Amino acid sequence: ELQQKVEETEVLRMELQMLETERVRLSLVEEKLLDVLQLLQQLRDLNISKRALGKILLSTLESCRDPQPGKAQLFEVLDTLQQELAACELLHKQPLEQAQSPRALSNPLVISC
Repeated sequence: ELQQKVEETEVLRMELQMLETERVRLSLVEEKLLDVLQLLQQLRDLNISKRALGKILLSTLESCRDPQPGKAQLFEVLDTLQQELAACELLHKQPLEQAQSPRALSNPLVISC
């Protein structure tokens, strides 16, 4: 009976370890998904064309066609999409435009000649 309890405890410990591993994996996927969604929001705010966004998505899917060994397919796609979106030229132009716009829009009632 004691041996049976030890075996049951070991099985429960292994199940708990698997659940913890899955929780960590899902947490990483959630973080990556949030990063991707934030980048998409930024690009939407910059009025990126649907064509450009489609090219980024197709490029991502093309590069993830053959999954790399040892990497989860979903995480690989999200990671690649996040990298592709982050590399978008519009996002790199944004800080320059933001740096210029506050001065120009600081007082909307002032008309410059």
